[in-house]
Amino acid sequence: MNRSALKRWIPREQRCGLPPEEVTRTADSLCRRMGMDPLVARILSLRGLDENSAELFLNGTLAKLPDPYLMKGMGRSVARLIDAIRRRQRIEVHGDYDADGVTGTAVLVQALRSFGADVGYSIPLRLRDGYGLSRTAIEQAARNRTRVIVSVDCGISATEEASLARELGIDLIVTDHHQIPEELPRAYSIVNPHQPGCAFPFKELAGVGVAFFLAVALRKALRDAAAFRDRPEPDLKKLLDLVAIGTIADIVPLLGVNRILTRAGLTLMETAPRPGIAALQQAAGIKRISCGTIARLNASGRIEDAALGVELLLGGGFDEAMRIAAHLNDLNQQRQDIEAQTVEQAIERIEKGATGRRSIVLADSRWHPGVIGICASRLVERYHRPTVLIAQDGGKGKASARSIRGFHLYEQLQACSSLLLGFGGHEYAAGLSIEEKNIQAFAEAFDARAQLCLSEQDLRPELCFDAEMPVGNLTLPVVETLSALAPFGAGNPGPVFVTRQVRAEKVRVLKGKHLAFLAIQDGNPLRCIAFGRGEDAQGLEGRRLDLLYQGTVNEWQGSRSVQAEIKDFRAV
Repeated sequence: MNRSALKRWIPREQRCGLPPEEVTRTADSLCRRMGMDPLVARILSLRGLDENSAELFLNGTLAKLPDPYLMKGMGRSVARLIDAIRRRQRIEVHGDYDADGVTGTAVLVQALRSFGADVGYSIPLRLRDGYGLSRTAIEQAARNRTRVIVSVDCGISATEEASLARELGIDLIVTDHHQIPEELPRAYSIVNPHQPGCAFPFKELAGVGVAFFLAVALRKALRDAAAFRDRPEPDLKKLLDLVAIGTIADIVPLLGVNRILTRAGLTLMETAPRPGIAALQQAAGIKRISCGTIARLNASGRIEDAALGVELLLGGGFDEAMRIAAHLNDLNQQRQDIEAQTVEQAIERIEKGATGRRSIVLADSRWHPGVIGICASRLVERYHRPTVLIAQDGGKGKASARSIRGFHLYEQLQACSSLLLGFGGHEYAAGLSIEEKNIQAFAEAFDARAQLCLSEQDLRPELCFDAEMPVGNLTLPVVETLSALAPFGAGNPGPVFVTRQVRAEKVRVLKGKHLAFLAIQDGNPLRCIAFGRGEDAQGLEGRRLDLLYQGTVNEWQGSRSVQAEIKDFRAV
C-alpha cells in the first residue's frame, strides 16, 4: 500500500457546504455592522458565525456564561452535595483516565475541598479497570464509607454500576458530556447537557466543563445559604486553567461557552500558573501550555496510573510537583518510544502488502493497548484510510480504530458486530474487543465495508483553506489581527491560505528534517517552514510553487516577522 495520492485543496465553504454568496453576504454584514476587518469577517463567516455569535466569539466574558441551573439535574445534584457537606458524609469523585477526566476530577475535588467537604477521588487503571465506573471502584467506595459518588466524564452508560451503588447505599451523581444512550442509569441524579429536556443552551461542553458548572452552581447555593458569612468565598476562576486543559484535550468545539472558558484559563496559565502546571512546563522545557503539555497528563493514564495527574494538579508545593512532573515527563517519553516503535512496525507490515485495500486492520501481541489509538491516528494521517490496530493478549484482542470522512466508524463496526465481542465509539474514533480467531474474518469484512463506502477519490486527503492570499498582503499586522481569533482547535481551525506561483529561494534543511525557504512573489519575500519535509529540499531551489499554509509570527533576537507554516506545497 502506497501513501495517499496528492492532497486535495478545498475552499472551506465547499467543505462546510456554505454557498459562496452566503459567506460573502455574512462577511459584508459583519464588516458593515461591526466595523470588522474584511479578512476577519470572512474567517468568522466560514466558521458559521453570524452577527450575534461573532459578538460572543470576539467579546465573550465569564459574565456571559449561562446559568448552570439551566442544566437538567443540576438542582437535585447540588442539594445532595450540600446535604453531604453539612452532615460530613464522604464524597468520592470518580473520573476518566484521560486529560478531560483528570482535569475534571481535579476541578471538583478542589472546589469541594474549598467548600469544606470530606472528599476523595478515584481514577480507573486503563489496563486493569477499563473505561468508566466499575464494580470494583464502587465496592471500594463502599468500604471507604462513601455516601456520594460524583462521576466526571463518564457514567452515562453505567446502568449496572448505578444499580450496585444504590444497593450499597451510595447516591450516584452522574456528570458526563457523552451522547445519551437508549437506557439511562438509575442514578440519584444526572447532569448532562445532551439529556432530553435540558434547557442549557450550549451542548458541546467537555466533561471538565460540566464539572465546572456543577461547582459554580454549588457555590451559588452555599452563598445563598450564608455558608461564606464567616470565611472567604472560594474563587472558582482559579479552576479555569484546568477547564482549559481538559477542554482543549477533548477536542470539543472551541466556540461559544468553551471559547470563553478556554480563553480565561489560558490567560490564567500565562499569568499565574499553578505549581503543577509550572512544574510540567519546566520538566518538559516548554514556555507555554500546548498539546505537548497535555500529552504528559495523558501519558500516565496510557501506560501507568492517571491518578498521578490529579495528584500533580491538586498539589500545593512546587518541589513535590516537580517530582511528579519529572515522572510524568519520563512516562511521556516512554509513551513516545512505544508509539514510535508500534507505528514503525505497522508501517513495515503495511508496505509489504495490503495492495488494493481501502482499510487497515493489523493485530500484534507486541503492541501496548494504551497507545494503539494514537498510533491508529498516525496511520490515518499517513495513509488516509480507516484503521484498526489490535493489541493481542491471551486469545483476545483489544483494539482502537480511527476513520476518515465518509466512513462512519460506529455504523461500520455495527455491520461487523457478529465478529466482535463488543464495540463502542463515534464517527471517527472507536474501540472494540475481539477473539483472535475472528481477526482475519473481521479484517475482510471491514475492508468490504470500506470498498463499498469509499471511492479512490475519498482516499485522497483534503486540506481546507480560507482564502487566496498574495505574499504582499500577508503582513505582520494582518497575522497579529488574526491571532485575536485564537485559541484555535476543533470548530475554530486556524486560518489557512493559498498563495500561487511563488519562486523558492535559499532552500535549506534545518536540524536534518525540516524544510526552510523563501517564497518570492512580485519581489515580495515570505519566510517559509515545512516541518518534517526536509527530504523534499532536493531540486526545489528556483522552482515555481503553490503554497498552502498558516501565517505565524516568528520571534528571533527581539525582532518579529511573518512566517508561513507550510501545510502542503506543489510544484507548478
